[in-house]
Amino acid sequence: MAGLHFELVSPAKLLFSGDVDSVVLPGTEGEMTILPSHAPLLTSLKPGVVTVTGASGAQRIFVRGGFAEVNPNGLIVLAERAIPTAELDAAALAAQIKDAEEDVADATDGEVKRRAQENLDHLKALQGAI
Repeated sequence: MAGLHFELVSPAKLLFSGDVDSVVLPGTEGEMTILPSHAPLLTSLKPGVVTVTGASGAQRIFVRGGFAEVNPNGLIVLAERAIPTAELDAAALAAQIKDAEEDVADATDGEVKRRAQENLDHLKALQGAI
């Protein structure tokens, strides 16, 4: 039986809740592995892949920022956005990246350009997760 209770929540839905063996997180200070009985911890997350390993194997979920908290009850990840990598479509993502690159090139206002670049960076991070 796995010994770490893990929950991954995004604003849209609860993506995962259950007992697992380990969780690898993309922390802002570096990648970290959380195991059962881990010391309490609170960290921010950078865009990257959360790898959840349990009895049924490993599951990869792309997260776009957020926070992780390890407490005596387990691990909770509150993600800005979360998408299982199995649901990502490489061809559709490539088309979205092309459109986003055009948006960045066409932007004249500083704030519009910043938001377009942020979107492009997010899409490229998603592509790297595939």
